[in-house]
Amino acid sequence: MRPTVKIISKVEVEKQYERILQLELDYELASLFFAMNEKNEAEIAKCKARLAEIQMELESLHAYV
Repeated sequence: MRPTVKIISKVEVEKQYERILQLELDYELASLFFAMNEKNEAEIAKCKARLAEIQMELESLHAYV
């Protein structure tokens, strides 16, 4: 019974982490939008780098689901 509980718990933690990543994704997209409107190249590069990190994290989560 305990292995089943651990698996369910792990799945719940991964789902919660995915929701957090989705929120971060939305935030970074909004930040990128504002940086593009202001033509702030440094901020654009920073947002794009973070978006790439979030994408890799989401892809790694989906690989295990």
